[in-house]
Amino acid sequence: MKLSGNTVLITGATSGIGLELTKRLAALGNTVLALGRNKDSLSKLSAIQNVKTISCDLTKHSDFDKLISLIRKKHPSLNVLINNAAIQYNPDYTKDPDQSEMIEREIRTNLTVPIRLISLLIPILKTHPRSAIVNVTSGLALVPKKSAPVYCGTKAGLHLFTDALRYQLENTNILVVEMLPPQVDTPMTAGRGRNKMTTAALADRFLTDLEKDREFIGIGVVKYLRLTMRLFPSLIRRIVKNT
Repeated sequence: MKLSGNTVLITGATSGIGLELTKRLAALGNTVLALGRNKDSLSKLSAIQNVKTISCDLTKHSDFDKLISLIRKKHPSLNVLINNAAIQYNPDYTKDPDQSEMIEREIRTNLTVPIRLISLLIPILKTHPRSAIVNVTSGLALVPKKSAPVYCGTKAGLHLFTDALRYQLENTNILVVEMLPPQVDTPMTAGRGRNKMTTAALADRFLTDLEKDREFIGIGVVKYLRLTMRLFPSLIRRIVKNT
């Protein structure tokens, strides 16, 4: 996959991994459509060359529909979609079983929205010689942890959806990529864990592998997670359980 001359849509572009990828891809000569909800952060991003910001809450049906209409009318050159936006709650259902609103929001943000974006943007992606869909999941898509059951479930769902989507698009111009980060130093992981990977290091690894058309991009310790799960499943589950 060429790393320049693309039109790239990135969700969750105002912080963490999304922010780093927005800056990197813009610097490489791509037009980046940066989606986010924080207007102050979007205003700062808009000053970066090649970045076009879009204020949008994708969990709202009206915002979602406006985005699709905007892309169809003004950005038909779109050929790369990066589904990065995600939220993680840490519910304890033994203490507070009624968390319906948080459950629905987490599922919609992490799973429903990426799938809907893909389904509606495939017709545009198919019009270009080379396109890509990148779904950002997590090592927790493969091995869950105790404190974030819905997050783990949504990432596992997106992981399997990505595999199935790749089957459907295997004879097309669209490369389907899954990027599985380890624990990265972002606002989402504030106060959790140690020795977290920087967003800069993650972006280096991701872009190197994307250029090589890698479909499964496990980064850091996640690169070896599938193998270690086959060799030492019980041990890995015990380690990840309380992270």
